[in-house]
Amino acid sequence: MCDVLVVIDDDGVLFAKNSDRDPNEAQLLEHHPAAEHAPGELDCTWSSLPQQPRTHGVLLSRPWWMWGAEMGANEHGVVIGNEAVFTRRAGRRDGTLLGMDLLRLALERSADRHEAVQTIVTLLEGYGQGGSCSHEHSGFTYDNSFMVADPGGAVVLETAGRHWAAEEVVAGARSISNGLTIPGFADRFADPVRGWVAQCQVRRARTEASGRAARGVDDMAAALRDHGGDAPAYHLTNGALSAPCAHPGGLLTATQTTSSWVADLSSGRHWVTGTSAPCTSVFKPLRVEPLPYAAPAAATNRYDSAQPWWRHERLHRSWMRDPGRYARAADERDALEKELFTSSPTPEDAWAAARDWEDRWTPTADPGDADGRPFWVGRMWRRWDREAGVWR
Repeated sequence: MCDVLVVIDDDGVLFAKNSDRDPNEAQLLEHHPAAEHAPGELDCTWSSLPQQPRTHGVLLSRPWWMWGAEMGANEHGVVIGNEAVFTRRAGRRDGTLLGMDLLRLALERSADRHEAVQTIVTLLEGYGQGGSCSHEHSGFTYDNSFMVADPGGAVVLETAGRHWAAEEVVAGARSISNGLTIPGFADRFADPVRGWVAQCQVRRARTEASGRAARGVDDMAAALRDHGGDAPAYHLTNGALSAPCAHPGGLLTATQTTSSWVADLSSGRHWVTGTSAPCTSVFKPLRVEPLPYAAPAAATNRYDSAQPWWRHERLHRSWMRDPGRYARAADERDALEKELFTSSPTPEDAWAAARDWEDRWTPTADPGDADGRPFWVGRMWRRWDREAGVWR
């Protein structure tokens, strides 16, 4: 599950997204420069299509096992986030392009938001969408919606198979979650039962309320950290999925916010966690340029201390057992992040400062015996920890 929010006012366009996926699905930040390509085929996650002669430079947040991306930006100021949407469209799933593939293809091939929407629509009508959307659950598949923004505005694009509808965002706050929202199109295709399980209307109401009060990137980051209260509220059906900062633990769906992204499109600056759970993470600045740190090229669903995403997981998983242990660390994080938001440091300095913060607190992380969450949530996390080898 996911949430995407844009705010458009006289000062410009703000964008924010939480990417919610399986708890052990590491998500990687990647930069790919603009490139020229010889004629040939491009291999996406499950299918191939003709490569373009030239692709734009992109910054991506990508689940480790797929070619496509959950969110990203390109060198021309286009930023896109996608959502799983559950539809009741008739007919079989006749395509193999993931929504995440469509997102990356649009960023690589488009110079503004309207061109990006047209790129997605053309590929959707020509190739369809489908294929497994989860490494852990091979039968899980869904349709997609997209928030496509650039410094001039934003467009909501919603799909059901090869059908689609688009809506220009003129001003104010607009968000999308895991349900269709465009009148008429939603009436025709939305699946209300799966939408209820995903709590898409509840989360969308919360993000749009946050967006109406947002004035800067710090407010957008706060919107992504929203638990709907002082702490995550767990339910047996869907875990803590009733607020944007999602935490797993449901019997019908168990999804975790695995990466978060905020962008100020007027400045071209992006603020990303590169780690799961924005409530335990630091938003750090990037541009559509090479990353300010070196990380191994490969990642998996197994713990790897060399990967920034996995390195954070020991802190995240320890703190969520007992949020009281996180109070001092959160105070330090908030002070650091306030400085980063206001002082415009270089990405190199900002990422080094965030790494120092994590390094100071990592020795406090341990599997522990106490767990203040409902018993079934703790049991599920012990299984996920064991499968990933987090505490080996």
